[in-house]
Amino acid sequence: MNTRKLSPLDRVFDQLDQALRTVHAAPPPASRPNPAGDLPDKAMTERERRHAAGLMRVNHAGEVMAQGLYQGQALTARLEAVRDKMEQAAVEEFDHLAWCDDRLAELRDRPSRLGPVWYTGAFLLGAGAGLAGDRWSLGFVSETEDQVINHLEEHLGRLPPGDQRSRAIIEQMKSDEARHGAEAREAGGHPLPAPARGLMTLVSRVMTRTAYWF
Repeated sequence: MNTRKLSPLDRVFDQLDQALRTVHAAPPPASRPNPAGDLPDKAMTERERRHAAGLMRVNHAGEVMAQGLYQGQALTARLEAVRDKMEQAAVEEFDHLAWCDDRLAELRDRPSRLGPVWYTGAFLLGAGAGLAGDRWSLGFVSETEDQVINHLEEHLGRLPPGDQRSRAIIEQMKSDEARHGAEAREAGGHPLPAPARGLMTLVSRVMTRTAYWF
């Protein structure tokens, strides 16, 4: 097996490849089975279908941002162990992206048209966090995952009651995000200052309210 370490230029091209695959192509097959499994896709009213699709479009956009964040952080991480952790988390987040993509197709809807914007903005934030230092970068992961969990819990309360397939996907995503956040804290992540947390909350609100429709 080839274990050659990537050069800085290799990493740049790898980031470009990841970006293109994330925002301009269908995600690669998930490494794990879809949590919705064989759950029945119960009939919904047209209004319920559109609402469920809007929520899953927000979740899909969030996973596009997660790819940007982790890839940006991996590019600027100083310690190899931290870079490896970011890249592994990005691989697992691809499962979420694939599951959300599948669910949107089942709901006869589409991902956000602003995918390149979400990815680019998140990549720059992630790269900036990495440049600030690995402990701050890990703290950024922890805070991001905490905010994502809150947003997923809100979606669980807003889904149409009969939409068990979307619910199963979101429940698994929530579990994975909690684990990623815990791993970042255990690896030495610093808690972020209040202004940084507030800015992250503002960005999250803009994304969720925009991606629901676009």
